[in-house]
Amino acid sequence: MIKPKANALALCLIMVACFCQPLRLSGQEATRDPLLQWMDATAQQELDERTAVINQIQTVTDAERRKQAVRKKLLELLGGLPDYKGPLNAKVTGRLQSDSYTVEKVLYESLPGLYVTANLYRPNRPNGAGRYPAVLLQAGHTQEGKPEDQRIAANLALKGFVALTFDPIAQGEREQTYSRQLDGPLAGWSVPEHIQLGAQALLIGESSARFFIWDAMRSLDYLASRPDVDSSRMGAAGCSGGGALTTFLGALDSRLKAVVPACYPNSYRLLFSGPDPDPDMTFPRFLASGLDTADFVELSAPTPWLIEATEGDYFTPPGAQLVYEEAEKWYALYGARDRIGLFVGPGRHGVPLVSREAIYQWMIRWLKDGQGDYHEQPVRLYTNSELQVTSSGHVESEPGSRKVYQILRDDFQAKKREESIPELLAELRRLAIPTDGSVPQSHVLDEASIPEGRLQHLTFESEPGVDIDATLYIPSSAERRPAVLLARDHTRLMTSTAVLAEWMVQQGRVVLEMEPRDSPIADDHGPFVGNWLANSRANQIGHDLPALRAHDILRGVDLLAARSDVDATSICAFGRGVKGIWLLMAAAADPRIGKVWLDRTPYSLRLALDSSMNADLFDAVIPGFALHWDLDDLVKAMGARPVLWTDPTNWMRRVIALGPPFQYRYVLGDATDFSDAQDKAFTDELLR
Repeated sequence: MIKPKANALALCLIMVACFCQPLRLSGQEATRDPLLQWMDATAQQELDERTAVINQIQTVTDAERRKQAVRKKLLELLGGLPDYKGPLNAKVTGRLQSDSYTVEKVLYESLPGLYVTANLYRPNRPNGAGRYPAVLLQAGHTQEGKPEDQRIAANLALKGFVALTFDPIAQGEREQTYSRQLDGPLAGWSVPEHIQLGAQALLIGESSARFFIWDAMRSLDYLASRPDVDSSRMGAAGCSGGGALTTFLGALDSRLKAVVPACYPNSYRLLFSGPDPDPDMTFPRFLASGLDTADFVELSAPTPWLIEATEGDYFTPPGAQLVYEEAEKWYALYGARDRIGLFVGPGRHGVPLVSREAIYQWMIRWLKDGQGDYHEQPVRLYTNSELQVTSSGHVESEPGSRKVYQILRDDFQAKKREESIPELLAELRRLAIPTDGSVPQSHVLDEASIPEGRLQHLTFESEPGVDIDATLYIPSSAERRPAVLLARDHTRLMTSTAVLAEWMVQQGRVVLEMEPRDSPIADDHGPFVGNWLANSRANQIGHDLPALRAHDILRGVDLLAARSDVDATSICAFGRGVKGIWLLMAAAADPRIGKVWLDRTPYSLRLALDSSMNADLFDAVIPGFALHWDLDDLVKAMGARPVLWTDPTNWMRRVIALGPPFQYRYVLGDATDFSDAQDKAFTDELLR
């Protein structure tokens, strides 16, 4: 690899000769996370199928035909872009003045009430100066947002550009869970807020990326509206999350004439089992739709693109190389090899000096006819408060300000279409929740005696390549008896399923305590977000993890029903929290589950649209499901089979008083000798 030098940047920035082969899961990782290995195998197969299609592209006509199909598919996956043509209502709230350029503090509306806070850097215009080319800069996932790019923006202004930096959703002055008492976001920082928003958008069949893309498009609208901007010469650049947004914007907005995404463009050959992006950095069902990151670049060919990477980044140079090599062949079809470049800078994730200068050089080349000096100059850097646009530092203090969850709720009301219980059952079949009833292969790992009988630790196969960990409690008597399936749970301060199983086997039940499929490597145990990454990965390859987990539960039912000591007509089940939702789907799909106990399970999916914070929502989302049904419809689908629902919660795990048919625990306080009485009573009710 030829490394860039700060004092000798070549005009054509193709500098990567060869890299190692694409990474795969190591043997150790595969052993620790077989579900990730299973999903990655599906992802690689889908990418292989896409490669076969791409290899058939031999002419510009072929390329243009695919571009039309890809654009249509991308918009479909997003849930479309907002259909809004209203005014920006832009205003300048303040200015910062230097000798050579001015920073304007700008506020405008992306959608009605959805305020965007931005800083515009413009040259100090001499008398008679014309219009300038413009560059839109997308911030990465820094909490501060727009100040991140001020060094690049100021240098662009010094070089004769107008540059606009803006706060992405959940960053800077646009935090979605801001608490005045905490004086910070309740979700912690921007990425958890993005994850929260990603789950809510999927709930109604949209992608959160649509709002980020729309903000960027409206920001281009603002640039194009200015009298000092030449709207025929606009470009975009950004790193990390900003690199993803730049990639999407470059593909979908033809107004851009130069595009530089950094530390993001990577093939999912490596991304899928590696640094799989946040919800705002990916599209739903992306790989299952026959797409990869190179499609974004190819969609805008022959618009000039410079793909940037850094040597030590987790969005690796080999992954960027794969995108570049494929896109370069497309550009060759258009006779435009010089319009696609790959630049690899030194260091870790970010945009070091040589990479910044590569951005300046690319913009000068394509937006200023190559006239200008690409070397970076020292500039004054302002503090966050100095660059603040609103008086309070939070857009929610602006009159009429709205949060994204409120816009999603409006979208839900506009798109909602109630469907029948037979249609619900058909949907559960489409999701492949029911099983064929065959006996799953199982393997007993170890066995032990317990006072009531035997205990087996085993695994059973839910589908090829997916083994489920379980514990089977077997009473001493060999006669046929009722059985109970427990979705394993160890919620703190609640009776664990292991304890419930002991009580149940004492009452002569065969009990299967099982853990539906999960991806432990993906779970960072962040507060409130659940195992969002495992759910996102499943979605990318065309699967819905809650539905797969419901299927796992029914494979557990298959295992129980096939046993000679189980009365297959008398099987009941227990699930807590979001696992109760998986169980409810399983029970709606399969009448062999005669009765269910749901404990501390959210009582409504649609309720998750009522605030900007939810706990574990990703673990319950099937895209678009809530547009047609809610959880009470699953209960109706069970018919006359009873549902014991204790302590129903909202989406912040707080028990909500709803009255019958829900049942509630009373407060024990220090009466510890009654600590098990309530759960034992509920257990007895389940087993009756």
